[in-house]
Amino acid sequence: MRSTRRCAERRADMEKKLEVKDLVISFRTQAGKVQAVRDVSFDLYKGETLAIVGESGSGKSVTNRAIMGILANNAIVEGGEILYDGKDLLKISEEEFHKIRGDKIAMIFQDPMSSLNPIMRGGKQLTEAMILKGKVSQRSSRKSFNTRLAMLRKAMDEADGAGTHAKNTANAEKCTTFNSFCINSCRLEAKFNESYRSASELSAEIEDFLFLLEKHQKVDIHARLATVEKLAKSALHPFVIKPEEGVLALITAVKNYKNIFGFRAIAVPEECREVLRNLKTISDAALLKPTPNFFRIGYVVLRRPEEDIFSEDVEKLNEEALEFLNKYFMLDFISSAARGIQFSHDRSVEAKKELVPELGKMAAFFEGGKFEKKQAYALVKSFSDRLEKAIDRLAVVKNSAEYTFRTTMLSWLDKYFAGVKNNPREQARFDKQTARYEQLKAAGKEPDWKVVPAALTDLGLVTGTLVSVINRLKTSMENDIAAAASFDSRTAAIAFIDDQKEKASAAVYKMTRRMAKVKALKLLKEVGIPEPSIRYKQYPFEFSGGMRQRIVIAIALAANPDILICDEPTTALDVTIQAQILELINKLKEERHLSVIFITHDLGVVANMADRIAVMYAGKIVEYGTADDVFYSPAHPYTWALLSSMPDLDTKEKLEAIPGTPPNMIYPPKGDAFAARNKYAMEIDFEEQPPMFKISETHWAATWLLHPDAPKVDPPKIVNERIKRMKEAADGE
Repeated sequence: MRSTRRCAERRADMEKKLEVKDLVISFRTQAGKVQAVRDVSFDLYKGETLAIVGESGSGKSVTNRAIMGILANNAIVEGGEILYDGKDLLKISEEEFHKIRGDKIAMIFQDPMSSLNPIMRGGKQLTEAMILKGKVSQRSSRKSFNTRLAMLRKAMDEADGAGTHAKNTANAEKCTTFNSFCINSCRLEAKFNESYRSASELSAEIEDFLFLLEKHQKVDIHARLATVEKLAKSALHPFVIKPEEGVLALITAVKNYKNIFGFRAIAVPEECREVLRNLKTISDAALLKPTPNFFRIGYVVLRRPEEDIFSEDVEKLNEEALEFLNKYFMLDFISSAARGIQFSHDRSVEAKKELVPELGKMAAFFEGGKFEKKQAYALVKSFSDRLEKAIDRLAVVKNSAEYTFRTTMLSWLDKYFAGVKNNPREQARFDKQTARYEQLKAAGKEPDWKVVPAALTDLGLVTGTLVSVINRLKTSMENDIAAAASFDSRTAAIAFIDDQKEKASAAVYKMTRRMAKVKALKLLKEVGIPEPSIRYKQYPFEFSGGMRQRIVIAIALAANPDILICDEPTTALDVTIQAQILELINKLKEERHLSVIFITHDLGVVANMADRIAVMYAGKIVEYGTADDVFYSPAHPYTWALLSSMPDLDTKEKLEAIPGTPPNMIYPPKGDAFAARNKYAMEIDFEEQPPMFKISETHWAATWLLHPDAPKVDPPKIVNERIKRMKEAADGE
């Protein structure tokens, strides 16, 4: 395991991909309102694995289904935010979610059959995700590129002085040139990508063809050879498969064999197979060649269209193109862009200085919980209009608190004023629960649960969320103001240009069905499915449970998401395959810089893959820290119980089962939900919920045992022994 300090330092430099803040979710049932998620908060950083651990029913899956926007119809989101890429996922439309779900955030479900269409072949279900993602990405990237370049030009003009016509003209020329050579680069890249994809498809097609022949499968030989011929011709490109005499001779041979065999051929001679093998060797070698930097080359072609650059060595061409680009354009453009970005940033900071005091007044306005509808809406809308002008639109990383403020506040105001209205059914339930509570007290009993409010929406939670949203924006603005002096406009300009390059490249990338099939076959092989060419055409009912789960994993990875949510993905797999899947997820995380949320009830599963761990019980996070914190310094009795019940090969003591059962969340306990099952529980555990006590900069736990006045309690012997063995094993490595 990594050290706590190293994890903390790494996170400080990492981009925050997801923020879950004060999330509260209940479910409407005939028996009453079930409180499934209670005030859950956590962050997820780029390239990090966060494990959420707890018993069944602790709220793990509900939390992550809320992130995916797939909660049940009877779910009630009573408070909180889920922030991603400048959006609150709890407030966006289903249409907007279509652009995020699967593409940006993907999920591997516990039950593979719930994710697979039983009447659609497995291969087709894989390719559909890739094709849809490609179409969405092209449109959005093209629009984003043009919009942000126009904003940069405007900022450059304002930085140089709006009244200076010559400077404005110069900026326009720079942006036009940048746009032109980016388009030029994209066209060159598109032609290269088409040939490269054809070479990749050619290699996969020949491999699949020869495999099926060896297995004596029924094959349309004429059609297969026609496909090989078409792909080979499409793959001809100066930077992929050069149209040399030997290659052209092989393509001609394939064409001749196609014409000879006709439609009724039942066998392929060895001579033809050898031609196919040679052609595959050439295509495989082409896929290993260095890739041209078309962003650099595009400028050279724009300025010197008469030159034949394709005859040069790729690596040498990349270097010469970079020197030419920097000398005649890019360094000057970066300097101009930096001035515009600095101007935009300074203007944003000055506007935020004026808004911060008003946020404090707004928080005080909502804290009381009694406010007029008209006044509340007018206050939020007026402030939001001013906030729109304060946002730095040229910042590459969006500040979710700024972008989501208006929609989040208005949504929670709608929920508040809807909750004020009387609901007869809920009022009747409230009266019944209150009467039962009073009966128990009259009989001398002290109920360990509290009566759920009559309103479907807990108004206290809503007002708390409103204040929390305001304070979060205030803190964010204060941090931006404090960091203004250290802002590096040149670094920000380079980041902006790099982001534009990615958008331009994505705008020309096109996923064909054949290319999708090639990727699907690779994914099937990657997740451990044997003979992918045959399995590709099979239906889900033809797979075992473990293989169906691997298909689901492949589908989740098909669109190359930013965030991967794994809801107990190894449940249906045996121990050997389980280890392979965990290793695969770790590998993909490192290679693709994925952010992973791993849901499990088994601490042992995440021991060697989690960066941080959140332990959940009865809808709350009761302990939160790095993997080292949770495994080597556990602080909550529930975490002790999980570690005590976790088997390993070295355990000699009898494993301890956790006594009792989780509480009924229709009647949530007044104090610590784990108190009834906790042998270390104190009187206060039954009276009041513990806050999150800070143990270190990376470690928190919600237990009264951490209170300064609490008696000192050591973890159970079995836990101490396990920690000792883990430390010895770590030192041995």
